[in-house]
Amino acid sequence: MVDKQETHLKHSKNNYAALSTSADHHRYETTYDESKEQDRLLPIANVGRIMKQILPPSAKISKEAKETMQECASEFIGFVTGEASHKCHKEKRKTVNGDDVCWALSNLGFDDYSDSLKRYLIRYRDAEGERANQNKAAGGGGGSGGGGDRDDEVDAPPLPFSFNLMDKRRN
Repeated sequence: MVDKQETHLKHSKNNYAALSTSADHHRYETTYDESKEQDRLLPIANVGRIMKQILPPSAKISKEAKETMQECASEFIGFVTGEASHKCHKEKRKTVNGDDVCWALSNLGFDDYSDSLKRYLIRYRDAEGERANQNKAAGGGGGSGGGGDRDDEVDAPPLPFSFNLMDKRRN
């Protein structure tokens, strides 16, 4: 059996994968896989906060429920983003924008979400345009400076609208 492992090591295109018989490597691989898994998931605190918004104040959410929603939401975002990215790749573009996400949602059959997101995107862009005009009028946006500091955005009020897909479905 050792001979087969050594032969596999010599002929393998990926020598790192062939070393998987080592206990140290297995521990590293497990830790690395877990950290990769966490990198692709939404932060659980944010998921829990969003879940609490829709529930009555007295409701409790189990850790398992938060983790399940974390997995589902992360998978959904990856699914939609992958579709949008594929479209950009075919069009030889490197940046995925909001319109691409709307297209992907619609293309994947999530028309209700796509329509809501399109409306949100229009209002968001309008609000951003107004903020830019206010900054220019206040003397903070003119000129050809390097554009390094953006402290004016820190004190800006939140945008005057919200994005809530649940509005239509509530009783």
